[in-house]
Amino acid sequence: MPEKPVKIPGPDHPITIEDKHAHVTVTVAGKVIADTREALSLKEASYPAVLYIPRKDVDMSALGRTDHTTYCPYKGDCSYYSIPAGGKRSVNAIWTYENPYPSVGRIKGYMAFYPDRVDAITVEA
Repeated sequence: MPEKPVKIPGPDHPITIEDKHAHVTVTVAGKVIADTREALSLKEASYPAVLYIPRKDVDMSALGRTDHTTYCPYKGDCSYYSIPAGGKRSVNAIWTYENPYPSVGRIKGYMAFYPDRVDAITVEA
């Protein structure tokens, strides 16, 4: 099996991670799935910023881990979770890098939600 490529963020592909300093909630089927004041904002190259929520602030009992995985040469192996209450729309709605590469190590223990697979991601200052 060939080795996976590993890339380091730099001027051609910058990645920045910052504290969000906001109250963030995620809801699905009328239930709060995540509620935090400790979210991180990850901005990668020209992609829109993504909010990462600490796993400790996510209702893990409302999730189901899936077999789906992906790989990012900048961040590492990625695992996914579905939210059964959201039905088919919420399959693989959450991704997480459980052992991210050192350059993005701050996202270890955090989870990100696809906005179109949940009812709402609310950010209040």
